[in-house]
Amino acid sequence: MDHAESVNADPDASVYIEGRCQRWRNLSGFWILGLCNNFSYVVMLSAAKDILKHQEPDNSTTPRTLNFEVGNISNSSRYDCNPVSTAAVLLADILPTLLIKLSAPVFLHKFPYGFRVLTCVATATTSFLLVSFSSTMWMSILGVIFASASSGLGELSFLALTVFFNREVLGSWGSGTGGAGVAGALMYSAMTQAGIRPRETLLIMLVVPAGMVLSYFFLLGFPPSYRQWQCLEVEPALSERQAASVERQPLMNDSAEEEVQQEKEEQPSGPLSVTEKLHVIKGLFRFVMPLGLVYFAEYFINQGLLELLYFPKSNLSHAEQYRWYQTLYQVGVLVSRSSLWCVKIRKLWALSLLQCVNAVFLLLAVYYQFLPSVWLVFGIVLYEGLLGGAAYVNTFYYISKETGDRHREFAMASASVGDSMGIALSGATAFPVHKYFCSL
Repeated sequence: MDHAESVNADPDASVYIEGRCQRWRNLSGFWILGLCNNFSYVVMLSAAKDILKHQEPDNSTTPRTLNFEVGNISNSSRYDCNPVSTAAVLLADILPTLLIKLSAPVFLHKFPYGFRVLTCVATATTSFLLVSFSSTMWMSILGVIFASASSGLGELSFLALTVFFNREVLGSWGSGTGGAGVAGALMYSAMTQAGIRPRETLLIMLVVPAGMVLSYFFLLGFPPSYRQWQCLEVEPALSERQAASVERQPLMNDSAEEEVQQEKEEQPSGPLSVTEKLHVIKGLFRFVMPLGLVYFAEYFINQGLLELLYFPKSNLSHAEQYRWYQTLYQVGVLVSRSSLWCVKIRKLWALSLLQCVNAVFLLLAVYYQFLPSVWLVFGIVLYEGLLGGAAYVNTFYYISKETGDRHREFAMASASVGDSMGIALSGATAFPVHKYFCSL
């Protein structure tokens, strides 16, 4: 038989290969989008101490960096405290995100996805440039705010975008955001440790926003009816899940098909009404509250307690201990956010409870200083990251699974306010706690 005839004789094989290729393109695309979206946010937190010590000398416009290794020599506290908690950078990194997420349900649907992605890229690029060339504290903090705006807009936009694809892209997105934590923390630490100045390090990272452009515009395979530059004032385009459902309808009998058609006709069309949005938000509380509590506890640990857990007898300096805390936390997040294909956890409140236990235990450890070794803290921080990552990816998986097609896009975007609210409250709480311990 002729080779061409054998290929044409089995058209299903080519369709299968094409569909499989498209599936992996979408999975890879969302993984890269998750990585790029969270990268600037993570780098700003990793550089928190450098940013806080980036000051303008009295008679020069050249910034100088204080040596963290010697600690705060003017402080008589029993803790090796910075004058300002790293929660200052955390608040600058999360408050713009929180404001965007709170206001997004009102206006975000008026902007097409292509415009949102380009806005994310522009703000992320601006953040790296501002922090790189800043000579004053306010310029550095402004750069952090731009990074926060980029991350917040990107998170709620890409989570909403997942409704146009197979639900498995949620696992890729979650894994990518976890990868951003490890990659961002390790790259910044490795480059600065290798002698590259923080300014050059941040300029090198400008390749990350470019990666977001390439992944979104050239890697993802959108459904045919998806409108890249069209405002969603009408019903969203059919997702892959909905399209597959439509294709299967001819297999139904006549009566079943009539019932489906009748259900479609009874469903309202057009943009969601205020009443519908309020109803969806009310239903999200059972997901948002546990997620917010998990993030409150873990960021209270990360930005309020970890810098106070210093072990002078260790071979690692205070700076190195803090760096490893952050890195191991991100490793835990990466592992658990990549676990959706293997394990799904429905009891989100259990994750919240366990994370709160971690926070209380480490708070007591800071006060009473009973932990014998930094290695014990390393293990706790890794476990903390596992809980936080699992809470994030499972929350959005079950929201996607249990929300109707009409409300899913709005629900995915709105629920992302939970983690930001928890982080913002933890940053505000960390300030007085840091001040109290440093006064002892």
